[in-house]
Amino acid sequence: MLWVAVVVFVVVYALIASEKVNRVVAALAGAGVVLAVGIVGPEQAFFSEETGVDWNVVFLLFGMMVIVGVLRQTGVFEYVAIWAAKRARGRPFRVMALLCLITAVASAGLDNVTTVLLVAPVTLLVCDRIGVRPVPYLIAEALASNIGGTATLIGDPPNLIVASRAGFTFNDFLVNLAPVVAVMLVAFVLLCRVLFRRDFTADPDQVAEVMELDEREAIRDRSLLVRSLAVLAAVLAAFSLHPVLHLEPSVVALLGAGLLVAISGLSPQTYLADIEWETLLFFAGLFILVGSLVEVGAVGHLADGLAAAIGDSPVRGMMLLLWGSAVLSAAVDNIPYVATMAPVVQQLTAEGPLAGREGLWWALLLGADLGGNATAIGASANVVVTGIAKRNGHPISFWEFTKYGSVVAVVTLAIATPYVLLRY
Repeated sequence: MLWVAVVVFVVVYALIASEKVNRVVAALAGAGVVLAVGIVGPEQAFFSEETGVDWNVVFLLFGMMVIVGVLRQTGVFEYVAIWAAKRARGRPFRVMALLCLITAVASAGLDNVTTVLLVAPVTLLVCDRIGVRPVPYLIAEALASNIGGTATLIGDPPNLIVASRAGFTFNDFLVNLAPVVAVMLVAFVLLCRVLFRRDFTADPDQVAEVMELDEREAIRDRSLLVRSLAVLAAVLAAFSLHPVLHLEPSVVALLGAGLLVAISGLSPQTYLADIEWETLLFFAGLFILVGSLVEVGAVGHLADGLAAAIGDSPVRGMMLLLWGSAVLSAAVDNIPYVATMAPVVQQLTAEGPLAGREGLWWALLLGADLGGNATAIGASANVVVTGIAKRNGHPISFWEFTKYGSVVAVVTLAIATPYVLLRY
């Protein structure tokens, strides 16, 4: 069954990369195959925390999509789009830099998926206003969200897993990861100037029109805006208070969505129009495929191989965890990978020659979080952004995303390498 699961995953991955088959069809077909041949059963696929669909992610996405759908009716996204374009004087690179920095900072305080759900609609409107192609801006924001989310305990799901295993606090993440993430963000913004240089030509007439607009006139329903922002603020506060409230983000998002729908008075057709059903189905299929690799022990074998290769050398251990985790996270979801590797690193740092070497934990996290930027399916934020882009008539191909993402992943990992070696 091991090789069957691996072959199915590779075939699905190849189909997604080739773009000859719709990615949702490929993922669901692959999930159907592993279920049909008995690699995983319904129990493992739909109810297991280790190998099943991560319903927390699915319902977090659904809840936030509903909230975004209600917010869209107020005109607030148009307001922010005009504000951002005016602050950047309509210059495309300044617009990209501003939106990327907003995304990265927000991803450190929220999770990166929530952030891109809120920022992507603004980006589409800004680009439309100044007459530039939105695809480079959306790709850049997805990459920025993954970099920014690395800095804090709540920014990326793998961080929560490691914090639980290693006993790290919110401040531990700020002290150990925030400094290098700040350097990466500066490098990333400069890199964007080179990577997307062909896309920084705006329409002068449209820019002039934007500069004359009053963003306050974009608000269509001030009463609904106040109610929506109050609910959104409560939801974001509850996300940040997860260690105190012990409420899963999915539960918070669903509660917020339900409350907002109840007080908005909108019809279901209005707020459900923005649900990215294809993205949700793609996630479900992908979770089952990755779960089948966990079930047959493929991910476990990789973890054991890394542990054996590390031996008793801290330098070798940090480099293998950093770069090995990056390569694997580019291909499979980093959540099951980190969940599998966490007990391995915990054992390595608890006894023997590597006891007390905290650098192994930070290397694992940097590799897993940053490696996800390398491909279009390497991180949840990437999948969400490509789904939003396609739905709005701006499809992002697997290879277009990967062409830019792989460069950013290598550069950020190259920055992380001396940081990890010198500090730990």
